Amino acid sequence: MSDAMISLERGDWQTLSSDASEIRRIVFMVEQHVPEDEEWDGRDDACEHFLVRLEGRPVGTARLLPDGHVGRVAVLSEARGLGLGQHLMEACILAARQAGHAEVLLDAQTHALVFYQRLGFTAFGDEFIDAGIPHRSMRLILN
Repeated sequence: MSDAMISLERGDWQTLSSDASEIRRIVFMVEQHVPEDEEWDGRDDACEHFLVRLEGRPVGTARLLPDGHVGRVAVLSEARGLGLGQHLMEACILAARQAGHAEVLLDAQTHALVFYQRLGFTAFGDEFIDAGIPHRSMRLILN
């Protein structure tokens, strides 16, 4: 896959919400049955958002909270396995670094632990359930 086919946008919720919210609706609410009130937690306006496009079509999103947590990482099923999640995460990590965070934190669905470990994250704490899905907390030290 050539990088010319992939583009990444970084912006606020007002700018990226139309595309990002549709991706999150499909991945979390439709595929994973996350309740609407848990998906829309009221924190999007305070976050920096990321949108990855494949041949111009929005296919993935993530957000960085003001405290250095990454969340709502989602790639549409037809675009998975192409490295787009890695592009999103690298953008989030760079933004956290630029914001001066000492670490990046996230709560990973357990099926995605290996993906985050390949990016340098390490799991800590016990497994827990969020929106009916098993998760582990993870961190990446930036310094």
